[in-house]
Formats: sequence, C-alpha cells, structure tokens
Amino acid sequence: MVRALARRGPDSEGLENWDCASLGHRRLAILDLSEAGSQPMLSDDRQIGVVFNGCIYNFLELRRELESRGNRFRSDCDTEVLLHGYREWGIDALVSRLRGMFAFAVWDNPRRVLTLARDRLGVKPLVFCERLGEIAFASTIAALRTAGFGGGIDPQAVLEFLEFGYVTEARAIFQGIEKLAPATIAEWCDGRMERRQYWSLPETGESAPVVFDEAVEQTEQLILEAVKLRLISDVPLGALLSGGIDSTLVCWALRQLNANVRAFTVRAPGSDSDESAAAADTARKLGISHEIVDMPDTDFSLDELTDAYSEPFSCQSALAMLWVSRSVKRLATVLLTGDGGDDVFFGYPFFRNAWMAQRLARRLPPAIAAAWNKAGSVIPDYGRLGSAKHFLSYASGGLGPFIRAHDGLPYYRERGILGEPLAGRELAQRQLPPSLASARRLLWEFFSYHRNQHFVSEFMVKIDGGTMHYALEARAPFLDQKIWEYAAALPAQVRFHGGNLKAVLREIVRRRVGSDVAFREKQGFTVPVERWLAERWSGMLDGLRQGTALERDGWVRRGSLEAPLRDALGRRWIPVQLWRLLVLDHWLKKNQAPAFEDLHPAVSTADSGTGVD
Repeated sequence: MVRALARRGPDSEGLENWDCASLGHRRLAILDLSEAGSQPMLSDDRQIGVVFNGCIYNFLELRRELESRGNRFRSDCDTEVLLHGYREWGIDALVSRLRGMFAFAVWDNPRRVLTLARDRLGVKPLVFCERLGEIAFASTIAALRTAGFGGGIDPQAVLEFLEFGYVTEARAIFQGIEKLAPATIAEWCDGRMERRQYWSLPETGESAPVVFDEAVEQTEQLILEAVKLRLISDVPLGALLSGGIDSTLVCWALRQLNANVRAFTVRAPGSDSDESAAAADTARKLGISHEIVDMPDTDFSLDELTDAYSEPFSCQSALAMLWVSRSVKRLATVLLTGDGGDDVFFGYPFFRNAWMAQRLARRLPPAIAAAWNKAGSVIPDYGRLGSAKHFLSYASGGLGPFIRAHDGLPYYRERGILGEPLAGRELAQRQLPPSLASARRLLWEFFSYHRNQHFVSEFMVKIDGGTMHYALEARAPFLDQKIWEYAAALPAQVRFHGGNLKAVLREIVRRRVGSDVAFREKQGFTVPVERWLAERWSGMLDGLRQGTALERDGWVRRGSLEAPLRDALGRRWIPVQLWRLLVLDHWLKKNQAPAFEDLHPAVSTADSGTGVD
C-alpha cells in the first residue's frame, strides 16, 4: 500500500506496527523538511500514532496553545499538532479547532481505537474498506486494491460514471470500498464503526440585514487572510492564473502580501476556452511573474489520466490540471488555485437559473404547478420552447426536474448502447418526484446537491488527483471554512447583486484590478475534447472500434458503438458521452476485475492495515 502511494509522497516513507495494527505513510515534505517531520508520527510512549495528508494552516496558533498546557514539540511540522491535540483535547475538540485541508488517522493503542477524520469540504480524500473485523484505509482506492481489499466492479458506480463522468462520493467503483464523507469523524474499534458529522454550513440568510458594500469589504478581508495563511511553507510556491475572477483575486492578494510567487496558465491554442492571453494581461496589471504552459497538440496516452485517478474519471479539465502540474513541479511544490469561488459565491449560470425559478415558484399557485407537472411532458425539449419548458418545470417541480435536465444516460439509452449489467438500472438522482415545496427553496436545495455531488466528487477529485500525481500540493484560499461560512449565509440578492454572477467577488476585482478584468466573459479551465477527438486526437477513437473491454465485459452491447462513432465523426464533434466510454474502456483494461465478484476475504496479518500519504 505504501509503495502504491509513492508518486503522491516521493520524499520519504515510514511504517509502524503494533500487535494488531499497522500505519504506513509516504511523505511529500512541505513543512519541516527534516526527519523530525516524518510519519507515522508517534507519541513519546509510542502508544498513539498519526498519519496525515494535507496542511493545517493555523498550526502555529494551535501549537502555542498546546505548549501553554505543557506539551513539548520535537518538530516544526503541523502533523505534531494533531498528535498532541488528540491527547490534550480529544478528537472532536481537535477538529473543531483545525483550519485547513486534511485527511488523517489516529491509532490509539491502549483503547484499540482507530479514528479517521476528513476536512469540512472534502478537499483531501480518504477511502476505507471493512471486512471480517478488520479495516484498511488510504488516500487512494489503488492503494486499497494493492492490499487485496474490495470486490468486483459495482455496476451502479459504472452507471454514475456514464451519467456524470465520475463516480460520486456515495459510491466507489469497487464493491466494499467506501469514501469517508467530508466533515466526518469515524471511530472504529474491534470491528464496529461509528460516524458523526462535526460541521455543517449555515443556510442562506434570505432576510439577513447584509448590504452589498459590507459583503464586499468583509469578503476582501477574508480573502487576504485565507491567502496569507496558505503561504506557510518551507518549499517554493506557485499560483494558477486563468483569465477569470477567482484566480485573479488570489494573485492580487499575493501581490498585496508581497509574496514572491510565480503564476502559471494553461494554453490551448485554437480553442474557444483558451484564456492565456487574458491571463497574461492580468499578470501584467498585477505586476507578477507569469509563465504559460502549452497543452500537447498530438495524441496522448490515457495512461496518465487512469494512473492519476483510481476510478474512471473523464473530467476534461483534469487533463489540463495534469499538464500544468507536471510543468509547475519543476519550479514549485505548492500551488495556490482559485477553486471554490464559483461554488459558494454563485458563479455558474445554473445557480441564477435556480434562483429565478425559485422566485417564480413562490408566486405560483399550487393548482397551476400541479397541472404543469402533468402536461409539460408533451412540449418538445429543444429550441426556445424547450428552454421555456425546462424553466417552468424547475419552477413547478424543483430539484427533481432541475437535475434531470442533465444529458448523460439518455444518450446511451436512446441508442441502445447499454449492456445487460446496466440495462434496467436507475439512478436515485433521476428519480426525485416534482415538488412545488422543493421549487420554492430550489436555490438552497440545488446548492446542497451541487456541493455534495459535482463539487466534492469531481472538482475536489480533479485538483487533488492531478496535482498529487506530480507530488504537488494544491491550496485553494476560496475553500477556507471562514469564507464558506460567511458567503453561504449571504442573501441571494447580495450574491447576484445587479444581476451579476459572483457579484461580490466581481466587485472586488473591479475596485482592485480593473473593470475589464471584472467583467471579462468566463471561459472555464478545460480542454476541448469533443473537437480535438474529431481532429488531432482522432486516432484515439480506434480504441472504441475493436477489442473493447466494454464489449468484453458486457457493459455495452456488441456493435452498438459503430453508428454513434460514424455519426460523430461526420459531424466533426465527438459527444462527451463517447469520450466517457473511451475513458472507461481504458480504465477497464488497466484495472481488470469481474463485475459481480463476491467479497471473499483476502489474507491479512493485521487487524488494521493502513496506507495514507
């Protein structure tokens, strides 16, 4: 398991054993590069052990508090705060004090208790598997599989991948493996596990007496504080800069704090989503060092994508994240990113659509909403009429119709592509009935759904997997818990002030950087896979024409891909659903496992086998 995590932690490895437990660790050294910071880290009597992945940004403050209580430190590393904090305060009081990103485990040998904890927003991953009175955990599913944990491929997880392009937090691609939920503590003892959530976001304060200028000023101070905290490092730092609002604010804050950090931008020549020119202009305005990284313009191997992510993962911008991480690693070991701003400050159009539908729903009589939910299905789904139909369905039916507008599984079903293991299966996300009550609180319900689904299952996975594959630690100031707690409670009319997406952040940029940057059209950090597969990467589609693992294992019907491929190439546009099949086929070939394997116990010599980076 430790060897399987070598890329994520190339600097050192450690292993500690007790009579019924083992802790393993691969280290990416960021704070205190000496041996004193090595893990597993043990108490003086060797009865408490900690393995930890992440960074505790306020660890110096916590260290001073622990030292005032008589605790003596041997290192200058944040890991040791977890060790002493667990003994001094207990796990609940410890995690409530932590400000950072973390997945960690504590083995308490006298109590025979293993405690697992994951950060509030799920920035750092933690997976585990229980079987026959024993448990194993790790940062990646690949590490668990190396030790023989988990069963066959879960068909329901495959269905999720085809729908979304990723497997959600509620599942794992292999049966028997689970993902610890964000903001969760799990305690395991002698084959029994108890879990509890230690943090939750406040609901949007719709009637909160917050004025726009006050929100702008408070948010600006929180951003500066969050960026300053994330500068703590004993290795070089870099920053990711797109042409957008969030990364601009991170780089602006770095300039305000006089931090000597180079910014990096991914360039996709000829792509509508290429933001390199805009990013270069922003860098000049801010007066910061800037480097542009080009994407490859020839065929590339899917091995990199498959190796970086333990599960099939087709997020297009993950390719760009891998490429920029490879380049940044030459010059830095820590990378600051703008992730999180779009999510909590409402930077996506679907948040505004949900808000507008919610406002209509609150004026819609129940009888009219019920009538529309029955009659709306006869109206076509395309063109302007289709757009109006969808909006009225959101306003009358709420979250169910809102998330069913996603075009994932319907593509495969309409073309008869799905094989026997998937035929007739349904996703719970597509089964939510229409509800006017849901429509009248649609913005909050969709924000919660988005955070538990798209945000933690795709965004967080993309950043951690892409950067850690090249032993690069990503830090996102907009994922600071204080920013999220403050922003989540802001009224929607403040976050959509003047009808603008992400209005609060946009106003800070207008004031501090310039209107041209503040109101620049959002492009998104992605790779134009649909077009490039039809052009420069067309040879990759051969993988779907002959000897596919998809057909071999029955996931798709034999011969069912010929017509969709012919049609897509004729249009010179490859649907994202075919890209997902290409990714899944490659993953299956590298991770051969039966679809319906029983969870037979594997041989183990320890009750608690672990591997965390």
